Amino acid sequence: MSNTAQSSAILVAEVIDNGKASAQQMLVIGLCMFLNMLDGFDITAMAIVAGAVSAELELTADRLGWIFSFALAGMMAGAMLLAPLSDVIGRRKMIIASVALVGISILLTANAMTLTEFIVLRFISGLGAGAMLACQAALTAEYSPEKYRAFSVAAVTSGYPLGAMMTSVIAGYIMPDSGWRGMFWFGGGLTLLMVIVAWLLIPESLKYLFERHPKNALARVNKILSKLKKDVLAELPEVSAAKKAQKSGLAATMLKLLSAEHRKVTLTLWTTFFLCFATLYFLMSWIPKLMDDSGFPVEVGRQAFFLFNFGGVLGIYLLGILSLRFKLTNIIFALLFSSAISMIVFAMAPSQQSLLLIIIFVVGLLQQGGFVGLYSAAAKAYPTDVRSTGIGWSIGLGRSGAVIGPAVAGYLIAGGLDMSANFYIFAIPMAIGGLIAYRMHIR
Repeated sequence: MSNTAQSSAILVAEVIDNGKASAQQMLVIGLCMFLNMLDGFDITAMAIVAGAVSAELELTADRLGWIFSFALAGMMAGAMLLAPLSDVIGRRKMIIASVALVGISILLTANAMTLTEFIVLRFISGLGAGAMLACQAALTAEYSPEKYRAFSVAAVTSGYPLGAMMTSVIAGYIMPDSGWRGMFWFGGGLTLLMVIVAWLLIPESLKYLFERHPKNALARVNKILSKLKKDVLAELPEVSAAKKAQKSGLAATMLKLLSAEHRKVTLTLWTTFFLCFATLYFLMSWIPKLMDDSGFPVEVGRQAFFLFNFGGVLGIYLLGILSLRFKLTNIIFALLFSSAISMIVFAMAPSQQSLLLIIIFVVGLLQQGGFVGLYSAAAKAYPTDVRSTGIGWSIGLGRSGAVIGPAVAGYLIAGGLDMSANFYIFAIPMAIGGLIAYRMHIR
């Protein structure tokens, strides 16, 4: 491998895109997926313990909605304000710091005694989770061969609903003896243990090292190349004048998202993420409580939450498989629009437990499969120098929908609207989001 004449893009293509995926690449993808599972558990545990927490703290539905929303507001801030720092300081540092932030705040949540403490700690947990989700999507894209990039990002992102799915299973073991606080002790402790694993095993992005030239970049690149079983370099390729100009800082990187080159795809992604987040997190937050309010036993609410997220995991892998053969944004449109239709079917269906559980499984499969396709679309839409920022701001500004959705649902429920009415209302933004995604034309 020539070490001076080639650009960083060609060097990375030789290492990542050519030949079979190495064990090191698979390890990066696997670790990112597991960390996303912990995120999914930590953030969505609130949906499972909502009934117990609201009873102990005497919270009405609208107050409970604000606890959901502040966690998601934290995720929005983390994706927008923390994740872009990884384009400046590196993916690895940002991921490790984010894992630590989530673990500490989740442990402290186990001892929360007031609504204010809950809101503050859930916001901090969301802050770390939002940054980690965006950084891991970027790192996964940068360690995946081009052909499998959408599938890899989908697989890693599937960790979130997989972790959410496990909350309902683990709750059955923990809550009878340790109550709702035990859920946060378990999640926070396990997350803090993963800080050590991330420190030891997660490498820096090769593209970041090539294009940013941080301290000891050559030694760090060669260490990674050795693990990938590739030839080491005598020196790094020279950074072009254009790339040097891009190193000016975080503000300049953010502004580039709205430059003529990226403006159209940026605004489209922001709008689509906003609409889909509103509906997805309405469901992620309220399914167990809505089933409970509709007269079903608590265990049925947990089953519905489990099936929604289990369907989501399968839907994400379905998206990954389809993305190997079909145009990505066409798949996203088909899944999102179909999920809106299935929500309407759920709202119209008779109040029969088995039927509703089957339909909520289908909703999860279609909706989360299509939604995660947006992460892959964002990862493919932006070049390396703004990728984490692009993904972070798409997720971050879009996540304002996740903040608004559960809060609005809380007021609707407090105002007397039942489960069916809420499903009708929240099917609308999902359908519109699917139609907008269709116009992005990303392969």
